[in-house]
Amino acid sequence: MRIAVLRFPGSNCELDTLYVLRRVLGVDADLVWHEAFDRSGYDAVILPGGFSYGDYLRAGTIAAHSPAMGEVRSMADEGKPVIGICNGFQILTEAGLLPGALLRNEGLNFVCRWVSLRVESNKSALTWLLPKGAIIRLPIAHAEGRYVNERRAIKELWRNGQVILTYVDESGKPTPGANPNGSMDNIAGICNEWGNVVGLMPHPERGSERILSPFGSEDGLMLFESMISFKDGRDGRCGSI
Repeated sequence: MRIAVLRFPGSNCELDTLYVLRRVLGVDADLVWHEAFDRSGYDAVILPGGFSYGDYLRAGTIAAHSPAMGEVRSMADEGKPVIGICNGFQILTEAGLLPGALLRNEGLNFVCRWVSLRVESNKSALTWLLPKGAIIRLPIAHAEGRYVNERRAIKELWRNGQVILTYVDESGKPTPGANPNGSMDNIAGICNEWGNVVGLMPHPERGSERILSPFGSEDGLMLFESMISFKDGRDGRCGSI
């Protein structure tokens, strides 16, 4: 499997992601400047976290019009995994590859801390190896991570198994106190109808080695392993809801 990690002006998590793919998982991965991206030869693409174009106008909106996004859209149409992490999630929503929007955090503050998450669906490329209801821990770091959508659209996401991760407390309950940014329904990650396009605000690349976690967790690694297995084992098809 060969994975492209895109770099936009202002990306700052691309090298972390590349490190996990190459050094921890031993996957063939390339760092690709967004203007030079050609999907030929790539089985998956990751849009990493950061502040693309300085988050001017609105987070992710300028990057959504990058020349790379035509190639990303084609990969999505081909059923290949397209993963957006934090700013990458914002880019995918701005590009219309995922529904809804990411707005300023409810408290208008940048939030950087570890959170507990519950796996709500194993339909997606990042979660199909994880059991539904599993609790994982990952760090977040964002100022515009509040997921919003029309209420009927969110009901449809739940019905289709497209809500893949929610913020929960240590007992696994989606309480207001466990919600770090005010996202509707405590939503932390979603996927498209087919499960191959995925966006999440938490950073799995920062939670893929035990030495980096105050909990001794490497839960982020499971998400990347799922992405690899999703392509190799399912040929772009989604898991169960």
